[in-house]
Formats: sequence, C-alpha cells, structure tokens
Amino acid sequence: MDSYCVFGYPIEHSKSPWIQMRFAELTGQTLQYEKNWVALDAFSASVNAFRAAGGKGCNVTLPFKTEAAALATECSPRVALAEACNTLKFDGDRIYGENTDGLGLVTDLVGNAGFALKACRILLIGAGGAAAGVLGPLLSEKPKAIWVANRTVDKAVQLTARHARLAAAEGVDCQAFGLTHEAILSQSFDLVINASSSSLQQAALPVPASVLQRNGLACDLMYGPAAQAFMQWARANGTEARDGLGMLVEQAAASFQLWRGVQPPTQGVLADLRALLSHS
Repeated sequence: MDSYCVFGYPIEHSKSPWIQMRFAELTGQTLQYEKNWVALDAFSASVNAFRAAGGKGCNVTLPFKTEAAALATECSPRVALAEACNTLKFDGDRIYGENTDGLGLVTDLVGNAGFALKACRILLIGAGGAAAGVLGPLLSEKPKAIWVANRTVDKAVQLTARHARLAAAEGVDCQAFGLTHEAILSQSFDLVINASSSSLQQAALPVPASVLQRNGLACDLMYGPAAQAFMQWARANGTEARDGLGMLVEQAAASFQLWRGVQPPTQGVLADLRALLSHS
C-alpha cells in the first residue's frame, strides 16, 4: 500500500491524516497516511528513512518548510520564490518539491468564498514563511496591489524583492512597509490577510481597524480558536471574516493531486471538518 505522511514539530494537532484519508475514500484511492513527529535536528534523516521504507510523498509543516525546500532535487517556481516547501513527492532518486499553501488560499478565496482577487487591493500582514508561501499565487491572480506589512521592514523588503519580477509581469503594485507606516494607516483594503504569528501567540492585533473596508474580506491563515479574535475584530468593523480552514483543505487537495493524479472533491470535506472541529 502506498504510504504518505506529514512531518512536523509539534504534529499532534494536525488534521492532515483525516483530510487525506477522506480524499482517498472519496476518490477510491488505496493508501495510508499518518503524522510523524520529528526532532528539530532530524528532519532530513527522517525524510530519507521514510523514502527508504517505500514512502511515496509527504507534507511538511512548521518548522521544516525551509529545510524541505533545500532537500528537494527539483522544485516548482512557487518553492523557489517562497524558499519554502510543504509537499514532497518521491520518485526514485528524484525529490520533487511543491508549495501548495498559496494555491490552497487562492482556491478557497475564489472558489469557496466567491471573492474576486483580480484588480483588488490586498494588505498581507507578515513576511515569514506563511506570507512567503501565499504571495506568489496571489500575485498570479492579477490584483491591483499587494502591500506587505511587517514589524521588521527588512524582511518584508526581501520578500517583495524576490517577487518583483513576477509582480511586474502581472502588473501588480507590490510594496513593503512597516506595520505602522503612514501609507498603511491611511489606507483601506479590499482584502486583509493575517499571515503573521499574532493569532498563534494570542497577541494584540497587528494593525488598526482603519485598514478594513466595509463589505471587504479579512482572512486569518490560522483556524480554530487561534483565529477567533481576528475574525471577531473584522466582523465588529463591518468586514466579512474567514479563517484558514478552507486553505488547509484546498492545499491538501493540491498535494493529493500531485501525488495521485486525481483532484479530490473538497467542499464536502471542508464542511465535514468544520463540523467536526466545532464539536471537539
């Protein structure tokens, strides 16, 4: 039986096994998928051991996405831009790396939320791995602008610089700012995406409500209790709110399609997972 897994530290919270096994059931694929805890200094060795035992592919979560990109012998343009990888596919000596995070976010926003990204103005909060994973696919949807705001401005500058050629090709105004820059504080945006660690750390919201647009959309890449404060804040200020659960399911579907060559249905899986989490 073909074997897949997700590597992470920590990993206990992962919903990937539930999602991937549900996809397998719905598409008639025979496989096994489990979660593997990995010590911080043992990622490469763990992946190689899994390959040697016949593993066909894996997902990679925090904090190993950068190491996964370096481990790949071949990678997609998305991995090259993000410098992070969340999906590996094994084929003999070949290790193919993909980043499905941004693909999952775009599919969720456009397909599930019905939000038109083309020609809209986006504020992307954060410049770490989560933001890096989604910026490229967002640019490819041809929004009018994506402004990246981060506490450490240099990190945002480095991220936008890596994506400058893609932004120019798509005709997108892509700039980097500090969180408290006047340009950010004086604007409102059609879409505000929280890709920072503020929700995970239960920290104060990183930007003022002035960035929100009434009848716009605010999306936190976290889900469950971690995303609730951000979503409540957005709704209290007249903005529709969405968490990252749809992105989680859609990025998993993109991984499944890469491994199995079959696109699984996602909307029912997302509804079932949301109901499952609401009762847990």
